[in-house]
Amino acid sequence: MIQIEAIGGYNEVGKNCTAIRIDNEILILDMGVHLDNYIEYTKDEDLLFLEPNELIKVGAIPDINVERELVKAIIPTHAHLDHVGAIPYLANNFDCPIICTPFTKAVIMAILKDEKIKIKNKIRELNVNSKIKVGSNIIEFINITHSTPQTVMVAIHTKYGTIVYANDFKFDNYPILGKKPNYERLKEIGKENVLALIVDSIYAGEQKKTPSEAVAKDMLKDVLLGTENKDKGIIITTFSSHLARLKSIIELGNQLNRKIILLGRSLAKYVYAGEEVGIVKFSDKAEIIRYGKQIKEKLKKIEKNKKKYLVICTGHQGEPKSVLSKISNGLFPFKFDYEDHVIFSCKIIPSKINIKNREILENNLKQKGVRIFRDIHVSGHACREDHRDLINMLKPKNIIPAHGNKEMENAMKDLALEMNYKEGNIFVLKDGDKVTLQ
Repeated sequence: MIQIEAIGGYNEVGKNCTAIRIDNEILILDMGVHLDNYIEYTKDEDLLFLEPNELIKVGAIPDINVERELVKAIIPTHAHLDHVGAIPYLANNFDCPIICTPFTKAVIMAILKDEKIKIKNKIRELNVNSKIKVGSNIIEFINITHSTPQTVMVAIHTKYGTIVYANDFKFDNYPILGKKPNYERLKEIGKENVLALIVDSIYAGEQKKTPSEAVAKDMLKDVLLGTENKDKGIIITTFSSHLARLKSIIELGNQLNRKIILLGRSLAKYVYAGEEVGIVKFSDKAEIIRYGKQIKEKLKKIEKNKKKYLVICTGHQGEPKSVLSKISNGLFPFKFDYEDHVIFSCKIIPSKINIKNREILENNLKQKGVRIFRDIHVSGHACREDHRDLINMLKPKNIIPAHGNKEMENAMKDLALEMNYKEGNIFVLKDGDKVTLQ
């Protein structure tokens, strides 16, 4: 008997969590935070030591009601907070290991250390394109591309067949960091008995292929090397976990002969995690400053000779406590000059709180006469034609749309119907729903 329970991320984007029961063993895939609800409740984008029940009540972390003694492993697919952010709060409820890639482990450890949170679970590393036996089943990590390193699809090989959990991914054939997706292995698994595909649905309605990260590098090159900025201040903000994007920015900053400065706690957290596992080595090329007092001192120095520096800082969604927001509202000592450049190498994550915060931030910047460059970005999520390719490779018997609201999940259902799947083999679930496959 296989039962799949949608715990979080099936009503919304975020708070991802799925429980898969195979007979009398349970695997928990992802354990994420809902960032909008979390920030609205705490007024902070960093994970704080808080009571889990408080966070469950406000919808910030998933409410996991499974038979705890049956849980054999917690398996986060990658290091984004909407997939690992609830681990500090909930992992202690389960007597089982956390199994993840080395980079994901390094990020989890950094979060726990920063916030002085202790968990009893052992964190076991499993490299991409590797397998491990957990209870009666084989867990396989398949290399995939996304907007943070060492993201994997998880194949769960059971005596009944294979379940593939693809949450999040894109098909990037020209990645800036790491290898391209392991198409060969996906095609091999597709020749087996794939019972179900649980799949990221965010852009299932977008009728295109998601562009490569190499395209984002070209967009940055166009702005940084193709715009007059010789005597101007340049500040760039992007996702702290996006090490490939940071790599491109640093390389282009070097071409401008500017000194690279990284400012902010979350940037430092992800960069040091990447260095710890040997993915990147930014410390040789950039100065990394984590805390407020040191950031203030550095900004005073940068302000005196802006043309020498390229600043990368937190604040891409307009988070009130981020470095860029504090600069814009005068809490950090840095005065913008007319036509200084602020580059948003990101997309606004479309939630009320993010839209509001970015509007406040951009209005503050415009009042200072700053040139704003928005959406210098490509997504880390698959679009409809990537999903079509994945389904053709795996040939799953059943499709379960995940990681999205109802509209997104219905777009995935429409694709499956278009590909001649029957209604009875497509399960559009809500948080709390269960489906039995065997």
